[in-house]
Amino acid sequence: MLKIQKFTFNPFTENTYLVWCDEKNEAAVVDPGCFDQNEEAVLKTFIDKSNLIVKYLLNTHCHIDHVLGNNFIKETFNPEYFVPEKDIVLLEYFQKQCETVGIKAAKPQIPDKFITEDLNIEIGNIQVKFLFTPGHTPGEFCFYFESEKKCITGDVLFKGSIGRTDLWGGDFNTLMDSIKTKLLSLDDDVVIYPGHGEDSSIGIERSGNPFLKSI
Repeated sequence: MLKIQKFTFNPFTENTYLVWCDEKNEAAVVDPGCFDQNEEAVLKTFIDKSNLIVKYLLNTHCHIDHVLGNNFIKETFNPEYFVPEKDIVLLEYFQKQCETVGIKAAKPQIPDKFITEDLNIEIGNIQVKFLFTPGHTPGEFCFYFESEKKCITGDVLFKGSIGRTDLWGGDFNTLMDSIKTKLLSLDDDVVIYPGHGEDSSIGIERSGNPFLKSI
């Protein structure tokens, strides 16, 4: 069975997700936003107390608030580290992102591999399906756990809202097409875990999200 624990970190109130298979205790850290030592300690303490083996570090996309803890996770647990290939430019311009929002942080390391829709990985007994959903950034992916009816939607789809498209590489029409073709094709009872804010479901967003009325 898949377990998901949410941590809300950094000045941008970003949702960091720890996901694991409770049968094998294998885990992945998704979008670690740890901003300081206190936030790092919160995440590490939970992992250690739960006796989890961190097998993967996964980024839905590479905006600064979703990658601030990448180095900490990689250096502490040495997981395989995956990012979307089309978002690598955001990592390359990480310091520019820092300057734009007025914070200081170390540039994330180079990833081990890239996420594609053909990528096949398992967290314990649970397979991850990667859905290419650009629009908020050029390369963003959502992570769908089909057998568990759960989907981490990054900054693509939120409870009652959608991702911004006014940042570099964003495009409104592309985002809406991603939501329509990749997310609204999922069953209504699929629970979504967004990059900011509260959990929701595909059915709730299909019927009540004001941004989706036209699609």
